[in-house]
Amino acid sequence: MPRFKLTVEYDGRDFVGWQRQDNGPSVQAALEDAAAAFCGARVLVEGAGRTDAGVHATGQIAHVDFESVPADRSKAPEATVRDAMNFHLREHAIAVLDAVPVDDDFHARFSAIRRRYCYRIVNRRAPLALDAGRAWQVAVPLDADAMADAAEVLLGHHDFTSFRSVQCQSKSPEKTLDRLDVVREGDDIRITAGARSFLHNQVRIIVGSLRQVGEGKWTRKNLANALAARDRAAAGPTAPPDGLYLVEVGYE
Repeated sequence: MPRFKLTVEYDGRDFVGWQRQDNGPSVQAALEDAAAAFCGARVLVEGAGRTDAGVHATGQIAHVDFESVPADRSKAPEATVRDAMNFHLREHAIAVLDAVPVDDDFHARFSAIRRRYCYRIVNRRAPLALDAGRAWQVAVPLDADAMADAAEVLLGHHDFTSFRSVQCQSKSPEKTLDRLDVVREGDDIRITAGARSFLHNQVRIIVGSLRQVGEGKWTRKNLANALAARDRAAAGPTAPPDGLYLVEVGYE
């Protein structure tokens, strides 16, 4: 039974999230339907991260076990899987960028050793004609340098209770944040976060808290106090899903 590693991008606006749910269309279900249409059997598609409704991906990783891969003598198996999946996904804002055969012990979620998310803020008063739903528009001027300086207090291993959803099901609130960059290019502010794994809504709450700093409502010390409080109420609001992208999942 051949196992394939899929690299997937999608626009999250049309989906209730990655995970298959009863309350609407999901990315996982769309991929499973496409795989079934291709190979003639129902399969399970396992993802590296369970992105929420409205969250996008440019580098989501998944794996799937096909009972068999229908032969196409004009293409390598990798191209056959990629192109056939995309054919059956053509009605969705989902694309399989790559399909690579992997060993049976590869698991998209459990084999991952790092994940990287990017959050886009467009800092301007004019509405978003092209990026509506794909970025968070903040009209109030933000000090990106102050945000970058404050972000340093969150790096390293901490109890991130203040920065996770109250519905988070992770057994431990402790995570190690390896990277948290804030970079401005014109009106665009990009916040990049890297870690082995993240808590539910962790990046979005961090972004909402850094906005407080950017507006001058908080200082670096306030952000440090919010972290030390270990209380969700101490941190800033949860940023909307529009600007969040899963951009990379890394493996050994």
